[in-house]
Amino acid sequence: MSVLDRVASPSDVRTLTRDELRQLADDVRARLIDVCSRTGGHIGAGLGVVELTIALHYAFDTPRDQLVWDVGHQGYPHKLLTGRNDRMETLRQEGGVSGFLKRSESEYDAFGAGHAATSISAALGIAAGRDVMGETFKVAAILGDGALTSGLAYEGLNNAGHSDRDVVVVLNDNEMSIAPNVGAMSKYLNSIQRNSLYNRLRSMIGDFVDHAPGPLSSMSTLVRKWEESVKTFLTPGVLFEELGFRYFGPIDGHDIDSLIETLSVVRGLEGPRLVHVITQKGRGFPAGDSREKWHALPPGHDPATGAQLKPSSANPTYTKVFGAGLAELGAEVPELVAITAAMPSGTGTDAFAKQHPARFFDVGIAEGHAVTFAAGMATRGVRPVVAIYSTFLQRGYDNIIHDVAIQSLPVTFCMDRAGLVGEDGETHMGLYDIAYLLAVPGVTVTAPMTSREMLGLLRTAVRHDGPFAIRYPRDAAPDRPVSIKEIEPVPYGTWDVVRRGADVAILAVGTMVLPALDAAESLAAHGLNVTVVNCRYLKPYDEITLAAILADHKHVLVVEEGTVINGFGAFMSTVIARYDASVRVAAHGVPDRVMHAASRVRQLAACGLDAVGIAEKVRALLETEVIAE
Repeated sequence: MSVLDRVASPSDVRTLTRDELRQLADDVRARLIDVCSRTGGHIGAGLGVVELTIALHYAFDTPRDQLVWDVGHQGYPHKLLTGRNDRMETLRQEGGVSGFLKRSESEYDAFGAGHAATSISAALGIAAGRDVMGETFKVAAILGDGALTSGLAYEGLNNAGHSDRDVVVVLNDNEMSIAPNVGAMSKYLNSIQRNSLYNRLRSMIGDFVDHAPGPLSSMSTLVRKWEESVKTFLTPGVLFEELGFRYFGPIDGHDIDSLIETLSVVRGLEGPRLVHVITQKGRGFPAGDSREKWHALPPGHDPATGAQLKPSSANPTYTKVFGAGLAELGAEVPELVAITAAMPSGTGTDAFAKQHPARFFDVGIAEGHAVTFAAGMATRGVRPVVAIYSTFLQRGYDNIIHDVAIQSLPVTFCMDRAGLVGEDGETHMGLYDIAYLLAVPGVTVTAPMTSREMLGLLRTAVRHDGPFAIRYPRDAAPDRPVSIKEIEPVPYGTWDVVRRGADVAILAVGTMVLPALDAAESLAAHGLNVTVVNCRYLKPYDEITLAAILADHKHVLVVEEGTVINGFGAFMSTVIARYDASVRVAAHGVPDRVMHAASRVRQLAACGLDAVGIAEKVRALLETEVIAE
């Protein structure tokens, strides 16, 4: 039996010897590699925090003490140690273990986490709630995987340091953010700082200087200035000390003994403390050190090499086509630049970076900054393309309104992973961009039917004088890619009627055009003739085509892969009512509920956004006066 098999909860971890803890770390890594080779998942960050996770559960009294993880990718080892080992084969599957931290899944998941940099703010909130309720447990935030590039992390640090509350921040520095090397001086400073006698003496000296009587009180300012000068010269964590934190580190994040000794001492202190831990992302992965490549893996890969066991026969993804097209377009348009927020490979912009490195900007996990940075560039005649996942662009919404839209600046937003995202689950759903962008004046909102149309819209966007958004899914494209050189711009503000019928008109958005055509075919077999319109421009909509459709149809179904609340269907319902109140309109999209992990095909079917579901909605529209979602 492996050591991991003996661990049903963190209380079991706390009974193990140091040698057994080291064996446990090996067992956890082996288990993660095995599981993720079959389920897929964000393996790199988890492999990097194995020893840290073990040490945290050893030093802290979980679940009474609250561990608040940042970036859910870090949470896989935590899940293995908190009673979910026997279900890890269901990771990221429908009804299985979530790929992120989830309060409803375990009492050990103190706070849900899918996006970066939330841990410090959440942990401070938990600590404040503890104090209000008169409780006495400890709270630790584990910040990592580059999250210190996010402004939210600094807001949390600033407030936590000022508050003087009893809270611990563990900075998991995996060489993707601020990464001082671990050396002899660092080890020496750390050995002093975690010594209990040193901590007591430092507090005693500080109290004496602050409260010294008579003539000695005049020495206070001089002593404090001397202390700050020495600390600035010697201590890597002076930034955190200035923000009000006691700094410990940097510590080797793969040395269980050092971690346990440090965290045990830090737990016993009070006030804001920060422990700086150096880890290696992807540590122990047999295929070697390629931290970005092994950040996440699809299901069905060889754990020894990371290669797919069955090469995909599907068309290239929208992401891949976009990246290649953007790189080609960069050669044609010298003022074009590409901006992303810590996701060059995830958005396909790495292709642009290779060909046009001087015009590529990765700003880190800072989506709001990315948007405003792009707006600033746009004032100088540059044409910025901002490629960010739909779910992450939500974090820059105020910047879109205030810095881009109000000033009518020509910034193009390319929103990858728009719509349902499959196994990544509820924290990464790109369901809200239609609703939130339609509300912003002056923003052009588009959704292509195919990858070729996506590239055509990209051509239109980079020459458009104003904000322009293109949304596309996490999926293989339905068509084979071609060079963007062969593609013309999509005429601005136009729709395309791709099928004509007399009974019902389907206004289909982006990914819903092809399922709508399939639904129309099945309905035709039963005597119903359906018009299908490719509504590639959501805003502005095609007034001429819409007027022609309403002249010939009294039943309209609007289908979109986005939230039905305040989406394109709701927008069209209002517009059509102004044209002709006698037209019966139904909006069909993602229902008003949280969508959980499952395959993308299963999610679409569950929402009725496949051919079968769309056909059912058409029949219901003809049979009833009102369709309620």
